[in-house]
Amino acid sequence: MLAALRRRWRLSRLRDPRYAHLFDEHPDELVSIDCETTSLNVAKAELLSIGAVKIRGNRILSSESLYLLVKPETPPEGDNVRIHGLRPRDVSQGMPASEAVLRLLDFAGGRPLLGYYLEYDVAVLDKYLRPLLGIGLPQRQIELSARYYDYKFRQNPGAHIDLRLACLHQDLAIPALPRHDALNDALSAAMLYQALRQRGFG
Repeated sequence: MLAALRRRWRLSRLRDPRYAHLFDEHPDELVSIDCETTSLNVAKAELLSIGAVKIRGNRILSSESLYLLVKPETPPEGDNVRIHGLRPRDVSQGMPASEAVLRLLDFAGGRPLLGYYLEYDVAVLDKYLRPLLGIGLPQRQIELSARYYDYKFRQNPGAHIDLRLACLHQDLAIPALPRHDALNDALSAAMLYQALRQRGFG
């Protein structure tokens, strides 16, 4: 009941009816997403790239992936460049952030969103979406670290649970892709999620 009321309220605030399909969840697919940004402070962060890949059942649809370079208003510099490797000249030919987030919506539709510390990515994306649509991302969200926590807690309720991404890869025996590349990070989250699904925590 509460979910239905929330859905109706958010639909009423949607400025563009073409995006009403974002509220229609796909029955057997979801989308793993990741963003690279200029800062870890949501208020200051600008998008640099977006990666996304679809998952259908027990398959990662790598042929149905999305990678977008975004041109920020303030070019990346220093330590930020060293993290993700995106230099000012790399993103200078990128698309505007507003175009990128709408292309992500077209790709994802109403599919639930999966990610590792997804709350940050969603907060950054919402910062761009709200002025365009009047709402943030309405899709159901699946936090990978929370699923992993539940999996480990079930095994040993009193133990400390290390949620660092490297620990997830090691424990679930999933090879790590080069990090801080938006598409690689989205693929990594998808592979880890599938490993958890095989263990009954998808």
